[in-house]
Amino acid sequence: MQDLDPVETQEWLDALESVLDREGEDRAHYLLTRMGELASRTGTQLPYAITTPYRNTIPVTHEARMPGDLFMERRIRSLVRWNALAMVMRANKKDPDLGGHISSFASSATLYDVGFNYFFKAPTEEHGGDLIYFQGHTAPGVYARAFLEGRISEDQLNNFRQEVDGEGLSSYPHPWLMPDFWQFPTVSMGLGPIQAIYQARFMKYLEHRGFIPAGKQKVWCFLGDGETDEPEALGAIALAGREKLDNLIFVINCNLQRLDGPVRGNGKIIQELEGVFRGADWNVIKVVWGRMWDPLFAQDKEGALQRRMDQVVDGEYQNYKANNGKFVREHFFGADPRLLKMVENLSDEEVWKLNRGGHDPFKVYAAYHEAVNHSGQPTVVLAKTIKGYGTGSGEAKNITHNVKKVDAESLKVFRDRFDIPVKDEDLEKLPFYRPDADSPEMKYLRKSREALGGFVPQRRARSISIPTPPLETLKSILDGTGDREISSTMAFVRILSQLVKDKDLGSRIVPIIPDEARTFGMEGMFRQLGIYSSVGQLYEPVDKDQVMFYREDKKGQILEEGINEAGAMSSWIAAGTAYSIHNQPMLPFYVFYSMFGFQRIGDLAWAAGDSRARGFLIGGTSGRTTLNGEGLQHEDGHSHILASTVPNCRTYDPTFAYELAVIIREGIRQMTEEQKDIFYYITVMNEAYAHPAMPEGVEEGIIKGMYLLEEDKRDAAHHVQLMGSGTILREVIEGAKILREDYGIASDVWSVTSFNELRREGLAVERWNRLHPSEKPKQTYVEQCLGGRKGPVVASTDYMKLFADQIRQWVPSHEYKVLGTDGFGRSDSRKKLRHFFEVDRYWVVLAALEALVDRGELEARVLGEAIARFGINPEKLNPLDC
Repeated sequence: MQDLDPVETQEWLDALESVLDREGEDRAHYLLTRMGELASRTGTQLPYAITTPYRNTIPVTHEARMPGDLFMERRIRSLVRWNALAMVMRANKKDPDLGGHISSFASSATLYDVGFNYFFKAPTEEHGGDLIYFQGHTAPGVYARAFLEGRISEDQLNNFRQEVDGEGLSSYPHPWLMPDFWQFPTVSMGLGPIQAIYQARFMKYLEHRGFIPAGKQKVWCFLGDGETDEPEALGAIALAGREKLDNLIFVINCNLQRLDGPVRGNGKIIQELEGVFRGADWNVIKVVWGRMWDPLFAQDKEGALQRRMDQVVDGEYQNYKANNGKFVREHFFGADPRLLKMVENLSDEEVWKLNRGGHDPFKVYAAYHEAVNHSGQPTVVLAKTIKGYGTGSGEAKNITHNVKKVDAESLKVFRDRFDIPVKDEDLEKLPFYRPDADSPEMKYLRKSREALGGFVPQRRARSISIPTPPLETLKSILDGTGDREISSTMAFVRILSQLVKDKDLGSRIVPIIPDEARTFGMEGMFRQLGIYSSVGQLYEPVDKDQVMFYREDKKGQILEEGINEAGAMSSWIAAGTAYSIHNQPMLPFYVFYSMFGFQRIGDLAWAAGDSRARGFLIGGTSGRTTLNGEGLQHEDGHSHILASTVPNCRTYDPTFAYELAVIIREGIRQMTEEQKDIFYYITVMNEAYAHPAMPEGVEEGIIKGMYLLEEDKRDAAHHVQLMGSGTILREVIEGAKILREDYGIASDVWSVTSFNELRREGLAVERWNRLHPSEKPKQTYVEQCLGGRKGPVVASTDYMKLFADQIRQWVPSHEYKVLGTDGFGRSDSRKKLRHFFEVDRYWVVLAALEALVDRGELEARVLGEAIARFGINPEKLNPLDC
């Protein structure tokens, strides 16, 4: 836009400058705000900008001064760079398939180094320790530093990504594989950021409820600019702003590159992210340019340099660093004679050394200092770097991410650039280098960490133990409901309501609900426990006159996450790992529609397993035919199969309230008392029916996965064994009645609480037998239960046939018939749906008769007569084809 009156413009600018000089920023901000209000009242459209110029947020005059020894820190950082590079290259010389990443850490070494030297606090008696979500691909750099610190041996570095024999280092941050080292798994892109946000929020929750001291710990989350394309990476930043999580710091390494090319070749990712985070009410600190640019900025009286920086897109910025100083002079500065004049006294080499902010420790220190001292908002540091910084031929090129090797010449350049004491003849051996323990470097390194409480990362494997409430605590549940019909969901709510009263465990239970409390019958807990809110309740709820009104409280126990499965799961992980992170064992119960549990948050469920999280996932309204009115996409017939893919997830599909009580109580014992690194997935239904009292002596079978519910002791000519789980067990019970009364067939009924646990035990026994051929073979639990029983076996569930079919190899009978609900869901009555999916009592009877026909015990006509009797259309649609 053309300036029509430059004199007037200068007067306004002089006036603003005078206010800044004499009265400070607050006064200038006030005056600008008032002028904006005046313009708005008159209907004037103000120029809108949520971004600031493409330069550092903190001016030179406001930068906190870095107090340490720059030379010594550069020396240590260079050694870390070398050892990280050598580790990855050595592994790939041994086996090219091992892979590894060089470029991500090369670009972010300074970002981590400044944190390690000055900011990352280790846990001590006075301080719980900062929580650091390391960018997954930078693991080699963290290992390299730990090697200098003496925490990791040379043998371990030599076995990077070679873990089978027990001496190696995991490819990425994996607490499951390195339980004393890594705290958080982060390499599944986007999961680190969302977990960090909810971790910071859960820290506030623990502070407000009195479990940990307030305001001491910080959550640091490191990620790449390309990672922000993942919906999970930015999807929860509004929560962080809304909750004013000033204990949270994001550091985004903006090296401008994805795996295959620029992140925003035609734009500016830093500017884009600035706008996104500012809009979410974050404190944004840009670290774009290093201190080598400061003299040029001082010369830029007319703003020509700033305009050029604002004009150039990321694709060009990448291009500059993929070339040389001459190229930068011609293509960047050459766009304006005034810019060329600025650098006329600089050589091409000096132009090339005009550094980016993320590689300048002074600029990074100033940003971190501002971040840790900022209150009332979360902070994001947007640091501009070069991917593959210092690695030679691949630096800043599109191929950089995939670089696993560095050519000999680039290796020499790297060695010389970072002053690594390795001779030319030794370069190809890629020796690791660690100075003597009493060297100045090692003394400085130890002193830096001692000042911050010790080494990081580190992980606590065990916590204080919490006693388990005795099973008698749940006696009202174990005694059944008599004639009263309730759903197993309501039975769960009763169990939870009883558990929160326990003097040891009660306050540590964390109910997590995704805006479905009333659906699950949990609204009674609103008044009893309160819904956590960082500001309490600033309004009068519309249902204040009701007993179960919506009550928010700073000390509230419930986390109500809204329609937000990923966020709720991230809260669950934060609660489920609090035993390790804060030495405060919490017990989260996350209740959700089972259809949208593992299906939506499968990657987070794996992260929970890797994190060694402990707690309960409760899949509500489970089963393909139970949530009968919701239709094709809302009916769950597969969540147990998905859950079974996570190795340390224990899954159960109980039918009766007493089964649920036994399972939950045993889960609590294993997780909080024995401190096993497992978690539970339990499904509950919304179908109401009467729940019997617990039979004597069934507790062990409930936990192992099956027990004999009804035994038919008649000396009949024909026998069958019927198995069922969840809501379909009741159809199996009714099918047994038909077989007994109408066909004279003795029918035993087995309640199978977990086909998945039966499979787990069966595989373990099978493996033991294979490896101990000279010893007496063991029997699986399925074989122990069914081995002495007569007749074929029929299993029916509300899940895909694969669910029950996975124990087939241990079922003694050759006639094992499996019924299940394969196919899309659909809307109708439960009765019609169960007939449509072929799992109801009549199909159970049909399968049992078929098995007896297969054995030759019955004639085929009996089966045909049953089909006609039950009104089954032999030509009906196959649910799997519908």
